[in-house]
Amino acid sequence: MGEDTFWQDAEQHLIRYGGGFTPRVIERAAGAFVYDEQGRAILDFTSGQMSAVLGHSHPEVVRTVSESIATLDHLYSGMLSRPVVELARRLAASLPGPLSRMQLLSTGGEANEAAIKMAKLSTGRYEVVALDRSWHGMTTGAAGATFSAGRHGYGPPPVGNLTLPAPDAYRSPFRRADGSHDWETELDYGFATLDRQSSGSLAACLVEPILSSGGILELPDGYLARLHEKCRERGMLLVVDEAQTGLGRTGTMYAVERDGVVPDIITLSKTLGAGLPVAVVVTSAEIEERCHERGHLFFTTHSSDPLAAAVANTVLDVVERDGLAHRATVLGKVLGDRLLDLRDRYDVVGDVRGRGLLQGVELVTDKDSKTPADALGRSVTAAALELGLHINIVQLPGLGGVIRMAPPLTIEESELHQGIDLLEQSIATALKGN
Repeated sequence: MGEDTFWQDAEQHLIRYGGGFTPRVIERAAGAFVYDEQGRAILDFTSGQMSAVLGHSHPEVVRTVSESIATLDHLYSGMLSRPVVELARRLAASLPGPLSRMQLLSTGGEANEAAIKMAKLSTGRYEVVALDRSWHGMTTGAAGATFSAGRHGYGPPPVGNLTLPAPDAYRSPFRRADGSHDWETELDYGFATLDRQSSGSLAACLVEPILSSGGILELPDGYLARLHEKCRERGMLLVVDEAQTGLGRTGTMYAVERDGVVPDIITLSKTLGAGLPVAVVVTSAEIEERCHERGHLFFTTHSSDPLAAAVANTVLDVVERDGLAHRATVLGKVLGDRLLDLRDRYDVVGDVRGRGLLQGVELVTDKDSKTPADALGRSVTAAALELGLHINIVQLPGLGGVIRMAPPLTIEESELHQGIDLLEQSIATALKGN
């Protein structure tokens, strides 16, 4: 057998689209683990791209895909099948308030793109507001509302993209007398600045309940309700991007349930497909009808594909039947307690934050200075992989390395403990090497 040229071929023929590739050739995946070609197990603490809420190769998803691919997979966008309408009905029943009209797409970026276009068309305005550490996608409109990365070198983004400060309880300069995060004043300040910047054409505010690529920043309790009020005052729509927080990951079916807020538009993607490309945008009948009257046009090659809808229906079945939202609450408490223990014992673990099974750890040089520890973050990630744990580190200007953890909702408690044990070993190994 000749020399394996896999990595040389990858280097010569692949477009690099972000950070470097993980230095392992992955051959298969099952449950909470992926396996490389040498058969080494790697505990997947990111659920793939924060998506595989049911783990890898879930038998019911495998069965659904197999049946759909053999019977009804893809149709002309103007044709309908029963799985698509069934998914729309079920999502309308599970979502709060008047959110009752759905379009099925493939990715979160597409869903946010559709949401932005609908907000602009229905309001007759064009300005889109996002938090300044957001990630909403890489297509033009969604990328225009993405501020955590990818803004340099591509020329001007769409006109009308404005920001609010992301609420970072660990690093925000807005503080009450007792030192706690004063997010109310921060939000008021953000809107005062926004009002001065706006041309008077505010269409939508697009936010994530937990900013994942922004460093696992959870919107404080009460923030979303206050934000909704401020949007209403200005006649702008509130669009909530639940790509990573939907389908039970934070402990409720949808993260907005904790806040009692009904957005004007909601987008779901990553978790809805449990690892397959499935996304939806859902809005009210009022907004959908206004958009339709005004000639709304947004479809893709895979709009309303029956295979995608069948997968999403299966994911809903499993999440609901197996009580995975409640499981995320229970296991999230286990995860949080273990991470807080690390914070108490390691000076480089500056902060622990998140909710349910979407949590993060911010690494610093020491707790007193809160100095970002970028090199340590990279060392911890590399050490973890060697020990058999895949974690993802977010490194943004002015931040230490924030380790993101989003294991499958189906992970065993023993596997969760195994992952934190390996994380601690990785931190200890990295500290010895620095």
